[in-house]
Amino acid sequence: MAERGVDVSALPQEVREQLAELDLELSEGDITQKGYEKKRAKLLAPYLVQTQTLAPPPAYDGQSPGLSSAPAPKPGPSNSSSSSSRHRRTRRPHRSSGTRDERYRSDIHTEAVQAALAKHKEEKMALPMPTKRRSTYVQSPVDNCTPPDSSSSSDDEAVSSESAGPQQSPDTWINSSLHASSTSSSASSTLSHGESRSAQAPQSQQALPPPAPAQPPHSQPSALAEAFAQTRIDPGGGVGPPDVPSQAQARGSRVDLPTNAVVRGMSRGQSRSSMMETADGVPVSSRVSTKIQQLLNTLKRPKRPPLSEFFMDDQEEIVEVPQADPNTPRPEGRQIIPVKGEPLGVVSNWPPALQAALARWGATQGKSPALTALDITGKPLYTLTYGKLWSRSVKLAYTLLNKLGTKNEQILKPGDRVALVYPNSDPGMFWVAFYGCLLAEVIPVPIEVPLSRKDAGSSQVGFLLGSCGVGLALTSEICLKGLPKTPTGEILQFKGWPRLKWVVTDSKYLTKPSKDWQPHIPTANTDTAYIEYKASKEGTVMGVAVSKVAMLTHCQALTQACNYCEGETLVNVLDFKKDMGLWHGVLTSVMNRIHTISVPYAVMKACPLSWVQRVHIHKARVALVKCRDLHWAMMAHRDQRDTSLASLRMLIVADGANPWSVSSCDAFLNVFQAYGLKPEVVCPCATSPEAMTVAIRRPGVPGAPLPARAVLSMSGLSHGIIRVNTEDKNSALTVQDVGHVMPGALMCIVKPDGPPMLCKTDEIGEIVVNSRAGGNMYYGLPGVTKNTFEVIPVNASGAPIGEIPFVRSGLLGFVGPGSLIFVVGKNEGLLIVSGRRHSADDLVATALAVEPVKTVYRGRIAVFSVTVFYDERIVIVAEQRPDASEEDSFQWMSRVLQAIDSIHQVGLYCLALVSANTLPKTPLGGIHISDTKQLFLEGALHPCNILMCPHTCVTNMPKPRQKQPVGVGPASIMVGNLVAGKRIAQAAGRDLGLIEDQDLVRKHQFLPEALQWRAQTDPDHTLYVLLNAKGVAVCTATCVQLHKRAEKIAAALMERSGINMGENVVLLYPPGIDLIAAFYGCLYAGCIPVTVRPPHPQNLSATLPTVRMIIDVSKAACILTTQVLMKILRSKEAATTVNIKTWPIIIDTDDLPRKRPPTIFKPPNAEVIAYLDFSVSTTGMLTGVKISHAAVGALCRSIKLQCELYSSRQIAICLDPYCGLGFVLWCLASVYSGHQSILIPPLELESSLTLWLGTLSQYRIRDTFCSYSVMELCTKGLGGQTEQLKARGVNLACVRSCVVIAEERPRLALTHSFSKLFKDLGLSMRAVSTAFGSRVNLAICLQGTTGPDPSTVYVDMKSLRHDRVRLVERGAPQSLPLMESGTILPGVRVIIVNPETRGPLGDSHLGEIWVNSPHNATGYYTIYGEENLQADHFNTKLSFGDPQTLWARTGYLGFVKRTELTDSSGDRHDALFVVGSLDETLELRGLRYHPIDIETSVLRAHRSIGESAVFTWTNLLVVVAELCGSEQDALDLVPLVTNVVLEEHHLIVGVVVIVDPGVIPINSRGEKQRMHLRDSFLADQLDPIYVAYNM
Repeated sequence: MAERGVDVSALPQEVREQLAELDLELSEGDITQKGYEKKRAKLLAPYLVQTQTLAPPPAYDGQSPGLSSAPAPKPGPSNSSSSSSRHRRTRRPHRSSGTRDERYRSDIHTEAVQAALAKHKEEKMALPMPTKRRSTYVQSPVDNCTPPDSSSSSDDEAVSSESAGPQQSPDTWINSSLHASSTSSSASSTLSHGESRSAQAPQSQQALPPPAPAQPPHSQPSALAEAFAQTRIDPGGGVGPPDVPSQAQARGSRVDLPTNAVVRGMSRGQSRSSMMETADGVPVSSRVSTKIQQLLNTLKRPKRPPLSEFFMDDQEEIVEVPQADPNTPRPEGRQIIPVKGEPLGVVSNWPPALQAALARWGATQGKSPALTALDITGKPLYTLTYGKLWSRSVKLAYTLLNKLGTKNEQILKPGDRVALVYPNSDPGMFWVAFYGCLLAEVIPVPIEVPLSRKDAGSSQVGFLLGSCGVGLALTSEICLKGLPKTPTGEILQFKGWPRLKWVVTDSKYLTKPSKDWQPHIPTANTDTAYIEYKASKEGTVMGVAVSKVAMLTHCQALTQACNYCEGETLVNVLDFKKDMGLWHGVLTSVMNRIHTISVPYAVMKACPLSWVQRVHIHKARVALVKCRDLHWAMMAHRDQRDTSLASLRMLIVADGANPWSVSSCDAFLNVFQAYGLKPEVVCPCATSPEAMTVAIRRPGVPGAPLPARAVLSMSGLSHGIIRVNTEDKNSALTVQDVGHVMPGALMCIVKPDGPPMLCKTDEIGEIVVNSRAGGNMYYGLPGVTKNTFEVIPVNASGAPIGEIPFVRSGLLGFVGPGSLIFVVGKNEGLLIVSGRRHSADDLVATALAVEPVKTVYRGRIAVFSVTVFYDERIVIVAEQRPDASEEDSFQWMSRVLQAIDSIHQVGLYCLALVSANTLPKTPLGGIHISDTKQLFLEGALHPCNILMCPHTCVTNMPKPRQKQPVGVGPASIMVGNLVAGKRIAQAAGRDLGLIEDQDLVRKHQFLPEALQWRAQTDPDHTLYVLLNAKGVAVCTATCVQLHKRAEKIAAALMERSGINMGENVVLLYPPGIDLIAAFYGCLYAGCIPVTVRPPHPQNLSATLPTVRMIIDVSKAACILTTQVLMKILRSKEAATTVNIKTWPIIIDTDDLPRKRPPTIFKPPNAEVIAYLDFSVSTTGMLTGVKISHAAVGALCRSIKLQCELYSSRQIAICLDPYCGLGFVLWCLASVYSGHQSILIPPLELESSLTLWLGTLSQYRIRDTFCSYSVMELCTKGLGGQTEQLKARGVNLACVRSCVVIAEERPRLALTHSFSKLFKDLGLSMRAVSTAFGSRVNLAICLQGTTGPDPSTVYVDMKSLRHDRVRLVERGAPQSLPLMESGTILPGVRVIIVNPETRGPLGDSHLGEIWVNSPHNATGYYTIYGEENLQADHFNTKLSFGDPQTLWARTGYLGFVKRTELTDSSGDRHDALFVVGSLDETLELRGLRYHPIDIETSVLRAHRSIGESAVFTWTNLLVVVAELCGSEQDALDLVPLVTNVVLEEHHLIVGVVVIVDPGVIPINSRGEKQRMHLRDSFLADQLDPIYVAYNM
């Protein structure tokens, strides 16, 4: 640091203060690290020189100090430091002129926002910044930073000074953008804004200056190299995160990964994890944990009290009980009296119809100019005189009526609707077309020129044309050429449009009417004259029909209100196709023979001062503008010397009703008063398509005082009440009036929703108008028309106040003193959150007042609300500038949050920044709100930055459930159940009994004896056939072959010294017959086999530690394996992962000598352990259970009985043979029952998907067993190939039962889609079923050949969370389908028990499944035999009821339901439904959630989510989603995932992690290992694409 040689305490007080202020700015994130160091060095420089000479800090990137890349410090309220003010002054001239948008800016407001932010600073709010992977795919800045190009600047965009200056070369922006955003995900742990950096001072290089990427220590500091280094390295190389299977075998090599090696029964101290750990065994040494800690700290901040309370969710829907807030302001005024405009004067020479006025001027003042059009440079292009306008319009009218069809048929009749499609740059053609239609008495419908099929809102325009019945479109030749065409040259059929006939109206194509033809000009009547389009809040486009008399009356009222005189000049900057541009610039101007100068939008973008110059050159009396035009002119006025606006008597501000217009008007006046602009000529007005002009300020008398402003309280406004803001000027809204009601009109204010009840004088409501000069209806939509155009206001008692109908204007406002009208917002921009109203415009203004240094484009901000969880939630979407750094953007977003929270007292739900020029635009460059909202909800917005704040804005969550203390004794629960007529929830399989091979059972109590017996009695009977990927039998084993191979292995074991009887031997084999032979070899030798999945050769670092751990935990004396695997165990690669010197004895069984063991071991009793079954549970727990010889015999007998297995049968097994029921079916069942097993290693399916199904068909298999992963592979891989399989002769009609072996809730969706997909191949819909086993009992349920089909029930998810089961109908909201887990095996009894009280539960109650059976495991295998640790899992008694029976606890929640079906014995069948593992459940808000339910919802949220997993960390819900689409979809998932979990589970997601496909670890049974995922995430090993921390 620069001050190394400086004693800070010795510095002058002033400098110390400045340093402290600088530190504060840094900690608040107001300044980048780089800027901080630079300024600090500057402050200390004078004192440094005296102590030691140090090289001056280098200048950065050759920038002049004035243009420092650090943002200027925000002037805080107490900022009196002279240096910072000096700094601000030097910055001012360089500032891009686009950074102040006076349209939405009132200085008052900016101050308010800054003050609010300052207040937040005191609270020290630290938001964790999202983590983003840098990849050259999507957000690589090169792709999405369009070079700074002025053409992208939009409607409300200030013309930036960059576009005026020389363009940067592409190289510079590519380099700078790469430089700015090549921070790798590992480096993006920079402290986010607000985190204290004092602790980081010593290694200050960690806190990133945004432009210089932080480098991991080993990497080169070149930005490009860094950017490329972050792209995914070719996965084939196996370079993956250390603990996750590399992409190469993404889902294939299922890896059983224990998390930090928590071994049941192992004392915590022996866990090999050397990391520092928190209480729940999670490593803390990780960046992710700090971020989560930061998030937790943020969330601990007190929430605003909820606006409405919810009562307990007692099994019913969550019902809101609104509790009125006692502090809500109430209206106190009297009921409003309708306000009357001045009478509409009668002027003798007013024409009877508008066309008559044109006819008159065309005949008497033919040379008088009507319209001047400008070219793109702003120079006059042509002037249309009244004579020309008249003659061309007549020609067009004649052509339309007489020349379009063949000789005798007339295509257009009076009253038909015709679309007018003319570009903004060609007013002349439009005028002729419009008046031509009026003269022909057809109805013109002006619309925008369609530019492409994908135009924003294009289909809605189609709806408008359809509802108006338009079949013909008029356009100009140039415009027609520019329309998008099909390859054949025809005009494209636009989405949703009716078929149109296009007619070109250029003069050369028109026919001169014959001498005697005159257009018919009747007196104005109530027939429709024209239709103006209007888009609603939802995006629908409707046509407002204006009658001939309304059009004429409106022109008369405007003439009177604006005092128009014949021959005046008017400059029009507005769109002449609709609204004020049409009413003043096309209609009223013709009525008064005014000369209109039309300034198109394109000219304004190129030369923002063009309209001011036109006013000056033509000495115009009236100008028609929007705030945007005032702002642009003000920005560019420095280039002008000699302009004068003294001729203006009226400057009409069309969007003066926008509350933020006041600042634009003031600022413009400030600048241009020097150019002769008089204050009284500024005339704001309020209009709407339905009511047309509602109010306009009349031009004032010179010297008269200007009208007063209203300063309103924002919080009052949100309750719809007018309160003058006195106490807190930060939350004030200053509004200007829009003048008086129009002549001849009557106005009142009614409640915006519900019946049109009159408001009180201090209430804000919707303005309704009664006038002859307004719209008549929505054309073709009578239903909607009634609610808008025929409103009769009612008084407080509900009685109508009169007969006359009013029109709803869609404007919200009130009547102020002197009958002045004030407008505070529009209905379509209204967001109603928790019963309070907020205006979208107000929120935009607040967002813009947060100086967006260089973050977003002004005028490209969309604010809308989405309904999530019973309320509206506010979303803000803005376009981000290409050069904005990640940190700038995030900082701007967090400041916007705080500002809106302070000023509007409302929480934002989501803030998203998208790349420049990606939001849908309206024709004049504004943002198309409804399309943006649609994209947001569909997940197609592709943001490059997103911040979700559900924690702060969702205040209507149900109260967390308080667990009731168990005061009621279990016995009383039982009595209660009996009284209620419920039976105890228990079920049993049929009796094991004495079965037919009694002699076999009696003689050969043990499995090894059964094998010896079979080898003698039926030596050549084939027991096993092993297939390879081609479906060829590569290995078979008859009874005698298997016996002999087992003998060889037993002899080898007995010969080796150091291996004693009763010791454990690890079997490390790929799935096959070697494994089976080795198993029986161990039994022959009296050793205890432990089967272990071999390590994956391409991914030793992830898979070998598990092998090592099982070997260590089982204290194995020896490893039996193949030659290949032996080499791997001793290889150099293995040595990098584990200590290979301490392996036990390794015996390679490939080439053993032919020897027989001296004796074959016979267990002294049935309780002797036969083998150990080790497995990694889904919670990452490694558990080994002891299986006795008695259990093996009972289990094999039970399976034989259930599946009717005997020696002439064949079954096919496609399972992993290392643990659980998979191992039993693979190694034990055939030897016991004598059936033939066809073995298909699941790994072979990856290279040959059809292997399993092909085998079933080829061998005509009746019974097959598989895992979920196999079923999923076939469903995803073969789903579309059923026709090809059929052609190859695959026929599955032979399959009677296909059982999925699993230890989880049946995956109904997967089994159902499998059955459905392969139904065409003859698979019976009843064939697929599931099995269920657990650690304490490997097989509890297995759907056999007898017994009823598995039943399905629908349970209510809300009651499941309360540990209750409530059955509902299929399709009920919040219903969850559950399938029975297969028939309970013979000899097995299950009972449902309350895990807390250990008392039995009634039928259909959710509880833990306990099991009693002769094949229960004996106990957990542990090093010191500490069985007491988990003894209660195996030998537990009920607390009452039947206290004698010993049960084993499965650790799974489920329920028993008695069905209507009967089982083989004729009794009613009891079905067991498994809901999920207790260890896996998430306890959130006092409720119990099953991860799979949340994951199912997440999968539905977006098509790009391939898989998902959820877990909790310190009460935060973390959702990990695998993205299978392109990386630009990554951030779209964040809001959708948050929405769906909130809607369906009433939970707020804390962290959303988007990762690549295959990252979620899955074990051999196809189960997600969520705890392992959790540990990888916290240890920062996932390499996520994006991590979003929801606020």
